[in-house]
Formats: sequence, structure tokens, C-alpha cells
Amino acid sequence: MYQKTESRTLTLVAAAVALLGATAITGCGGGSTVQPEVNRLPSGVTDLGAKAYRATATGAANTAAGQDLLTAGLGKSGIASTALATLTAFADPANPTADELRRNAIQSNYRGLVDNTTNGGYGTLYGPNIDLVGKNTLGEGLVPGLEYVGVLDDGSGRKRVTMAVQVPDSFDVNAPCIVVGPSSGSRGVYGAIGSAGDWGLKRGCAVALTDAGKGMGLYDLGDDTVHRIDGTRATRTVAGTLSHFAANITDAARAAFNTAFPNRVALKQAHSQINPEKDWGNDTLSAAAYALYVLNQQYAPTVTGGTGKALRFTAANTLVIAGSVSNGGAAVLRAAEQDTTGLIDGVVAGEPSAQPATTAGYGVQLGGVPAASYGKSLMDYFTIANLYQPCAALAPSAALTEVSIYNYIGLTVQTTTATNRCTQLAAKGLVSGSTTAEQATAALAKMRSAGWTSDNDTMHNAHFALGNAVIISMMYTNAYGRFSVADNLCGMSAAAVAAGAPAAMSANVKSASYATGNGTVNGTPATVIYNDSVGGAKAWNLGVSPSTGVADFSLDAALCQRALFTGVDTVTGAALTAATTPTKTQSDAVKAGVAEVLLNGNLRGKPTLMLAGRSDALLPINHSERAYAAYNKSVEGANSKLSYIEVTNAQHFDSFNAFSGFDTRFVPLHTYFVHAMNAMYANLKNATALPPSQVVRTTVRGGTPGAAPAITAANVPAFSATPAVADQIGFSGTSLQVPN
Repeated sequence: MYQKTESRTLTLVAAAVALLGATAITGCGGGSTVQPEVNRLPSGVTDLGAKAYRATATGAANTAAGQDLLTAGLGKSGIASTALATLTAFADPANPTADELRRNAIQSNYRGLVDNTTNGGYGTLYGPNIDLVGKNTLGEGLVPGLEYVGVLDDGSGRKRVTMAVQVPDSFDVNAPCIVVGPSSGSRGVYGAIGSAGDWGLKRGCAVALTDAGKGMGLYDLGDDTVHRIDGTRATRTVAGTLSHFAANITDAARAAFNTAFPNRVALKQAHSQINPEKDWGNDTLSAAAYALYVLNQQYAPTVTGGTGKALRFTAANTLVIAGSVSNGGAAVLRAAEQDTTGLIDGVVAGEPSAQPATTAGYGVQLGGVPAASYGKSLMDYFTIANLYQPCAALAPSAALTEVSIYNYIGLTVQTTTATNRCTQLAAKGLVSGSTTAEQATAALAKMRSAGWTSDNDTMHNAHFALGNAVIISMMYTNAYGRFSVADNLCGMSAAAVAAGAPAAMSANVKSASYATGNGTVNGTPATVIYNDSVGGAKAWNLGVSPSTGVADFSLDAALCQRALFTGVDTVTGAALTAATTPTKTQSDAVKAGVAEVLLNGNLRGKPTLMLAGRSDALLPINHSERAYAAYNKSVEGANSKLSYIEVTNAQHFDSFNAFSGFDTRFVPLHTYFVHAMNAMYANLKNATALPPSQVVRTTVRGGTPGAAPAITAANVPAFSATPAVADQIGFSGTSLQVPN
């Protein structure tokens, strides 16, 4: 059985005590007796109980009896059986049940992380039917078992972190393991089901999922309705302690806000006013602790006297891997940094939003050339992207050449507005050039000097058209600064949209939002609204800035958000004051929130695998993975056990690879997350060396956009135990050296 190092020195008596979680007490005669310690919930956690999801075949997935842990009863076929934007129908769309919402949330979250097309690798390289050695042996991939749900709060009633511990029937009590999977992005509790959940359940481990204080917490200020923890909706009063999130606003203030700004909603991560990101690490650790509690409740003997369950499973005898992607990847890094008790054994961070606390003492080089910029915080580089990306996407070197039936995700139909952005940036002295091409090239140069690379050029189009920079700039300035929804920071809010303007959200859309939404203001179900647009509030992409008088993707809001981070007026460079928009106080609040979430680089000697896609244009690797790898080395030195894997032709959103043009150019990074989890497990169980830091060189599918040939294992080679010199990532002095 796996044991952590510190447990191996226990004496036989102490080992028995540890197994039962017992403590020694002195008896009346001076001798000692063993008093078993009772299994207890971690501090702040409320256990909502367990539910059996034991389906072994696809069928009636609208009830718990017809569901499993991994696919909610849909199986491999059901997860990907419908169009990308369509989920399995509810029996009553106005009143979906908790079981139906769970089913659709799992369906939505699983395929939100992967390309769910067969040619892209779903069902052949990865998916519920693919075992951990890459073979198609698992049929529909259903995993029966139990699921416990718990809620972590800090006593305020506002934190409300949701945790789901899944215990597969295949769990081996003699080789216990836990995989902790905080959600990616702003997703809810099932946000890591297709990554950490998929791998852990197939391995027979308990899987501890958590939203880490994010999730689809949609609060409608108009009717005072919220999501309950199980996804169903009710008024805040009726939901009570099961409310997932409600804005901290009085009824009087809410009524006044509704009069001035009707049809608006609040989102948990943006408007909770507690900066949830600062707690992602500790929330991840709490999920692991809750998983140990669950395992003891399920499998430990009852202590003498029947006062509770003993501590059969502890941090000392249970293997714990923290693994996730994107924001979940950042959460597991932060958890490792904050793990003072040795709870976590190993870490796998895929494409993490890794924000180093400093850029001092280390550097980043590609092919021997120092990076122009590295180690910026997320708020820094997203507010830069929000300004320049729509213009940069028009640069000749950034243009996509393929014609696609999916060109709605590009700027093809928004070229006029993007051109206006270029013109207005030039008028404000933020880019140079007299033609759109010159201005766009200058904007692209701004992006490059800010840390993006040539590998990202043709991704700017899709990213800005989807509103990624707008969404993050709006949500995170609010979150970091702890602003209320009523503050309308930088003139922005959130609402459903009809004819380009804020509109009442339909009852059916709200009812389904727990399953359809990903916790952001991405249009499903709410969109970023520019309140200050000339002519009245409009969706961000239609916003007309007061300072320009033209539709320019709400440029004035982007200038305001940049100023919140820098502390100076974005155009003039003058310091913010109490009389400026935004104010110095608002900027100070945002900067203080940013400081709370930065990583310290000390992984405490834990074995760690960190993955990055070289073409990631959302989280530029010079600012995240490359910078963090260098920072960790500067902090831990020879004690560092971090291996950094950089994958060519891989970008942040594998789901993009289903689209025409992306299919020919990119490979799924998810395959490498599976490889990394396998490698970490082998390291912890069998002392197999982790793959050394390296560049993995993949082969794109090529072919015709929209009809790329099927991907094979040859396109995505595995890690090398002995990478060629030309592929080795190493250090020269204090700089990370990444080969071209």
C-alpha cells in the first residue's frame, strides 16, 4: 500500500494509532489507552449527503438511477451526440430537476474542454471509452459509484464553495488514492470532469471536484432569484442556506438599481465581493480534506461506543494528486504552495494561469533570445489585449486565410468595427500609422512587445470575436477590486440581450443556466453590457464610445479597465485622482486584489508536471508557464521537482479544434494532460522518474479546413524520457532556456 515518507518511521503501536486516527490518553492507573479519533468534517464544511449514481448502461439519464459518475448516464455517445451548443432536452424546460441539471452540466463541461469530434480524437485518443493506456476498451465509459456533495463557507454565508467527491465502485481501500480537480475557467463544480474526473475515476481513485468559489452563480436582480447548490432556481429567501450566490445588496438598493438599470444580473466570480481567486489554493486543499472525510465515512469502522467513524484514511496513507487545467491549473499550483501539512503528493497543472509574484531574479529565453516581456499578471496582459487585440487581428500577418462556415467566431462580420478601433487608437496616440493595415500592424507589435508571440498571431481574431479579453477584463476588475454589481465599474454590467440591448432573461434560459453556462459573461446566458454607449446601453460589441462617437467595441470601457490596473490615464499618462474616471481609489482596490492572487513559486519540493501549448493566445506562455517555471527554479533551486512540458501546435481551447481552420492547424493538448497524470502516478507509486522538461513536437493534421484527416497517435507523440538536445528545456544562469 502507498505510504508517504513520514508514515514509514512509525512504530507498530503508532502505526495502529494512525490507522484508526487514535490518540493516546492516560488511564486512572497511570497507563495509556488508545482512544480512537472520530472522523470529522473539515472546518467550515457542511456535508449535504451522498447520492448513488450506479448506472452501468446508457438509458434513463434523467434520474439518479440512470446516471453514473463520469458521464451522467449519457456514455461516450451521449456526451458528444448533439450539436456543440445543444444539450439533452429537459422533460419540462421551465422546471428541470436537479438530476437533469447534473446530467446536462456534466455533458456541457466535459465537451467544453475537449474537441468532441471523432476526427479530432474524441473516442479514439481520449474520451470516456478510452482507457489510461490509450486503448478503446471501456465501451460507453460509464463509472458507477457514490457522489457526496459538500459546501465550504467562511461563516459569512457568501463564500459558498461547492465540492463533489465521487467514489467509484472500483475504489480500492488497500491502495487508496484521491485526485483533486478544481474547475477550469469560471466553471462550476463539474468543471474538471473531463480532465481530472475522467482520469481519476478510470484509475479507481476518489475524485474531489470543486468550483473553488466560482461557478454558475447567476443572480437576477429583477426577481431576486438564485441558483441553489444543486442548480435549481428559487428566490433568495426560499433557497436560504442552499443559495449558491446572491449579490450583497439591500432590497432598497436593488429596487433603485433595477429602476436605473433594468434586466441586469450578477455573476458569482465577478460580483461576490470577496475576490474568490485568492482562496483557490486553500479551497482545493479543503476539497482534498473533504474527500478524506468521505472515504472514512464510507469505509472506516465505527469507533467504540458508536460515536462516529474512525480515521482509516489519512494524509499519511492516501495518495493525493492535485491535477487540473487553466484556472484549475493555477489552483493546484497555489494549493501546493499553501500545503503546509503535506496533504498533496503530486501536482499536474495543464495550461495554468500561473501569475508569478515578481519578475526579478529570473529570465525567459526562446532560442537564446530574451523574451520581450514575461511574468505579467493576468489583469495586466488582458487589459492590454482588450485594447489592442481587435485592431491587431486586422494585421496582414494575423489574418486567417481559410473560409469557414464557422466564421462567426472571427471578425469577418465585424471588420468595420475593428477598423474603427484601429482609427480611434491612432487618434488617441496609442498606435501609429495612417492606414488600417499600418495601424493594425502597430497594434500587433504592441501585443508582441507585451509578451504574445508569432505563434499567437492568427488566434487574435477568434479570441477577441468571442469576447475573451472583454469578458475577463470586466469580470476580473470587478472581482479583484471587490466591487458591487451596483457599481457598474467602467460603465459595464451584465444582462441577456435582445436586438443588441439589455433584455429580460427568459425563464427557461435561467432555469437551464446551471448546465449551459460556464460562469462567465460570454453570452450564455448573459453578455457584457456597455451602459455608457451613445444612444443607450448596448452589448459590448455594439458599444459606441462617448469619446469617439463611433462603434468601436466600447473602447472607452477598455481604456478605463486598463487604467484600473496601471493607475494612470491610458491616453494621457496622468495619475488617477479622486476626480478621474476611474478613480485612484478604484485602481488601488484592483491592484490590491491582484496582489492577493500572485503565486510565490515555492512548490515545497512536490513532484510537479506543468504543461503548455505553445500557441496559447489566451494565457501567453511567456507570462504563465515559462515565467512560472523560471520563477520556481529561482525560488526552490535544486529542491525543485518541477518538469515543464511545452507542446507545439497546441492552444488553450481544444474545443476550438472542432472548427474549420483550427482542425488543420492544432492538436489536442488534453492528450498530454492524460500522459502527465499517468507519469505522475507512476512517479508516486513506483518512483519512475518524471519526464524531464522538454518541447514535444507534434504534427498537425493539415488537409482542407473543415475536413482535416482523422488524428492519430502519430500526430501527438508521447513525452520522451531522454529528449534530444534540441528539445530540452533547461537553464542558463537564471534564465529558462526554451529551444525554438
